[in-house]
Amino acid sequence: MVLQPDSNLNHSFTSSCDVVLNSDITKNGSVSSPLFPSPYPSRSYCRYDFQGRGKERVQIVFSDFNLYHPSDNSKECESIDSLVAYVHIDGRMEKIDNFCGSSVPKPLMSNGPKLILEFRGIYSSRHSRGFKATYSFTETMMQDNNGGVADFGITSGRQSPEFPCAFVFNSSETRNGTFASPNFPGFYPRDTECHYFFHGTKTEKVHLHFSYFDVEGVLPCEAISASDYVEFSNFMADDRKYSRKCGQLKEFDMESDRKFFRVTFRSNDRLDGTGFNATYQFLDEVDSYTPKPVQKNVAPKIDGETGHFLLTLLLCTALLLFIARG
Repeated sequence: MVLQPDSNLNHSFTSSCDVVLNSDITKNGSVSSPLFPSPYPSRSYCRYDFQGRGKERVQIVFSDFNLYHPSDNSKECESIDSLVAYVHIDGRMEKIDNFCGSSVPKPLMSNGPKLILEFRGIYSSRHSRGFKATYSFTETMMQDNNGGVADFGITSGRQSPEFPCAFVFNSSETRNGTFASPNFPGFYPRDTECHYFFHGTKTEKVHLHFSYFDVEGVLPCEAISASDYVEFSNFMADDRKYSRKCGQLKEFDMESDRKFFRVTFRSNDRLDGTGFNATYQFLDEVDSYTPKPVQKNVAPKIDGETGHFLLTLLLCTALLLFIARG
């Protein structure tokens, strides 16, 4: 659903903190509700307009969140104190989520260089301290303080300059680790494609274990159903051996046929999910495919009940032969 922020809201609210945050001035910082950590005044309306450049994306990470919420425990965030997030899609502003209550939201990431947060403090109370969050404008090949890749919220693998979002995992660097969808565990950004390339040695293959999977879509995860999806391939091109994955799935495993494996995540501009979290491991083909050796010339083990039955059968047979000969 496409929504436009209500430009008339500030006519009935006390506009406290309209601000434009431009990446030309600073790449990161923090934002908060009026008077934080003290209670925000009622009838507050604040608009935080994040404006990046080019391929930059905006990531929001919340550290505190406590808005007044009525005692009816309603999960709906309409017509109560809330924080609404919008992104730009095809020249329009589209609502991606609405937060209220006291649960700290998961991280947010825009699909492009712009994102807007609207804070609506309709009621407030002496116990409602509001919210605080950090923001950052990230772009291709930006490194975080720990040497990891900060772009797209993915901190494992080595980012490839050949694609807008691609990460390379070489067994020569590490034989096991983790990888996840963009901005995990928060909602992944819309209209995004990310590749994960796994390169082993000639005698290795790749084993993946997905411990969490929530990618918006319905089987068979095709464009006609407007599905986001994760795709697997032994090649750079498509691979008919593997079907696409989407929806909410239980834990599952995937394995390559040879030393190279490609995983591709693709989201459209419609709905959101929290993505996936997985581990990878490079395995030696011989160790993986060789069955356990069968021991020869070893008598099979017989349990007590079976042994008693065979002994009784043997005695009965001997007795019958004795009687027949007599």
